[in-house]
Amino acid sequence: MANGILIIDKPMDWTSMDVCARLRRCMNERRIGHAGTLDPMATGVLPVFLGRATRAVEFATEGEKEYVAGLRLGVVTDTQDTTGTVLQTTSVSVTRSQLETVLMQFQGAIQQIPPMYSAIKIQGKKLYELARKGKEVERPPRSITIHALTIEEQLNETDFFLRVRCSKGTYVRTLCHDIGQVLGCGGVMFSLRRTMAAGFSLEQSHPLSYVLEHPDPQSLLIGVDSYFSKYPPLSVSPSQEKKIRNGAVLSFPSTPNGTYRVYGQDGTFLALSRVEREHLTTIKSFYEV
Repeated sequence: MANGILIIDKPMDWTSMDVCARLRRCMNERRIGHAGTLDPMATGVLPVFLGRATRAVEFATEGEKEYVAGLRLGVVTDTQDTTGTVLQTTSVSVTRSQLETVLMQFQGAIQQIPPMYSAIKIQGKKLYELARKGKEVERPPRSITIHALTIEEQLNETDFFLRVRCSKGTYVRTLCHDIGQVLGCGGVMFSLRRTMAAGFSLEQSHPLSYVLEHPDPQSLLIGVDSYFSKYPPLSVSPSQEKKIRNGAVLSFPSTPNGTYRVYGQDGTFLALSRVEREHLTTIKSFYEV
C-alpha cells in the first residue's frame, strides 16, 4: 500500500481532484487527499497525501502559501481572472512605483470579500452555481493575512508578476481585482503558479506526467513524518508502543512539555503526540491498524 506524501507540480487545466483521481489509479491507493485546492488555471505545488498519510491533511491545509500571480491592469471580468467575461476595459497609466505604493495597503491582516465564482456556500448554495445563473449575492468579508506582496517582474505597461505569501483562504484573483480597483483602472489575474504550500516548494515537486510515467512511482513518496520535522523525535519501547496503539496515555517522566514525533524501536512513525506534565497523549496516529 502507498503511504506518504507526493508533491505534484499541477499542470494547467487539471482540477486538484482530477490529479487525485489519476494518482488513485496510478498508485493503486483509494485513500488520497490534497492540501489546498488549485483552480484549473493555476499550476504549481500540490501536496498529495496517500494512505495513512491522509490523516495529516487537516494540519497541512492550515499553513502559509506562496504564489507568483500575473496581474493585468485595465481589465475587469466576472471571474476576476482572464477566463471570465470582460465587463470593463480602461486605459492604463500606472507606474511601477505607483503599484508598489498600492501593494503596501494590502499587506498584513486585511478583509477580503470572496468572489462569486467560488465554492463557498451561502444559505446552502455554492456561489459559483448562483453566478452561472447571473445572480450575485452579498458575501461577508473574510479575515486573511498577506505576509508579503512584492513585484516580481514588469512585463509591459499593463502586466506584472506579483509574489504573494498569504494565509489560508486567500483568493489571489480577488487580490488582483482589488488592487486594480484601488488603482482606478481595474485588474484581473492572467496566470497563477503556486511556489509553496504546506512547507513544500517547487524544487520538491514532480510534474504529474513524470509521476504517471515513472516505473516505480511509490519511490517518489516522502514519509508523512517529514511534514512534522519541526517537532523533535521521541522513541518508545515495544511495550509503550503497544499502549499507544491501544490509545493509552503514557507516563514520560523528565520529558519537557511540547509536541513530538513518536517512533517505535524499528523506526516506524507512530504518531504526532504531546507531552504535558510528563504524560504523553496522541494528537493523531499514523500507524497502520
